[in-house]
Amino acid sequence: MATEREQAVFEAAIKLGALYHQWVGTPVSPATAATLESAIQESVGLQPYVTGITVSLDRSEMTGNIFGYSELKGTMFTVDIRTKVGAATCHARLHRKGDYPLMEIVSCHEEPGHPGH
Repeated sequence: MATEREQAVFEAAIKLGALYHQWVGTPVSPATAATLESAIQESVGLQPYVTGITVSLDRSEMTGNIFGYSELKGTMFTVDIRTKVGAATCHARLHRKGDYPLMEIVSCHEEPGHPGH
């Protein structure tokens, strides 16, 4: 059985992966980006163990096609997510690193005095 710390890491990671694959390809423009950021935050924030999420989309990459919009790309995301399972918390993020949308664990903490099970 996984520890609370391992489960908190898993929850953060799986939610970032799902977010990425669910939203990439969505039509977006600078005029609709704030609405999309909010929708992603509210949607992912409903899921179990999520205690906080912020989503920012890089509008400089939103170059319109002939119809005036672009498609959301992974490199447009900056996402910070926090999960909590029992006494364990995890902070993970999705952000651009060069030309790659990198997902990584930023930190994990357990409240002192808890065994993590």
